[in-house]
Amino acid sequence: MIVLKATQDKVLSALQAVAGIVERRHTLPILANVLIRKQGPQLELTTSDLEIQVRTTAELDGDAGNFSTTVGARKLIDILRSMPADQTVSLTANASKLTLQGGKSRFTLQTLPADDFPLVQEAADFGPAFAVPQKTLKSLINQVHFALAVHDIRYYLTGILFVAEGKTLTLVATDGHRLALAQATLEADMPKQEVILPRKTVLELMRLLKDGGKDGSDDQPIEMRFAGNQAKFTFSGMEFVTKLVEGKFPDYNRVIPKNHKFNVTLGRQPLLASLQRAAILTSEKFKAVRLSFEPGLLSIASSNAEQEEAKEEIEIDYGGDLIETGFNVTYLMDALQNMSQDMVSIDLNDSAASALITIPEQTGFKYVVMPMRI
Repeated sequence: MIVLKATQDKVLSALQAVAGIVERRHTLPILANVLIRKQGPQLELTTSDLEIQVRTTAELDGDAGNFSTTVGARKLIDILRSMPADQTVSLTANASKLTLQGGKSRFTLQTLPADDFPLVQEAADFGPAFAVPQKTLKSLINQVHFALAVHDIRYYLTGILFVAEGKTLTLVATDGHRLALAQATLEADMPKQEVILPRKTVLELMRLLKDGGKDGSDDQPIEMRFAGNQAKFTFSGMEFVTKLVEGKFPDYNRVIPKNHKFNVTLGRQPLLASLQRAAILTSEKFKAVRLSFEPGLLSIASSNAEQEEAKEEIEIDYGGDLIETGFNVTYLMDALQNMSQDMVSIDLNDSAASALITIPEQTGFKYVVMPMRI
């Protein structure tokens, strides 16, 4: 049976849409596979890691009739990538194998039964659906994802807090040393939700969500539904089901400093470039830089165990007291690199207080970074 017959780019695009969650090593070998289900002209591709499930449908020509199997997702993608984009490829089923053909090339792949594929058990009580523009959600994730904890026994810090209330959508990420918050105001009210999306889900959404294109024509909304411990997203022909992170996220409003005494607004790019140069001579372990704010001047200094030193100076519009404080330079650079605006604003109280970084023309973004002792 010919399962599909289409150009390489169409087949590869459909496979890549679902293969992002597939790990190369699994305790269950079948989780390295993609589930292929054919029902007439429509092909359904599904992947799972037991906590996240991604499914897409595509019209890829083939024989009429129904068929299902599973085959190694990464192997299939690697083979397709090696072929020309406009080449017609076919996938043919024969006994317990699939044969991929394109031009003079032929590959025979082992399959595992579709009935053995462990689909995620979906919740029976998903709440009401609501829609958010894909571009909006992707932008919010881009503004906070870098502050996620990577490995932390406080597992709730490894996910992004998703808060919907009224017309306001808020995303928050923190690793305990810094916190990033991004907000957007939507046109329609949303049902109140407060959930923690897992790190892997967040990164996969970043990869899959469209940013609307230059004319906004590709900005179909993403439809969301939440259950007690699951979320379901539907967008661009995709269905994405994920387990949620359980736990109590920190009260982010208490972390954000208020009533700062001093404010500096300066160019994002000059500040980032100075920090990148100073970072070269920081200690590998601590990555510390010292910032000195004095009237008209910001000095950035770093040193390391070899007694090497770097010093940068930036002219600033500042008339307050002398403030000397230290920060992890990586935390500062992460925030600046994930912005596109020309100017940033830094609010400070004293040498021992956290700094608040904001964007003058965008009130919905806040980034808090704790100081270091140097």
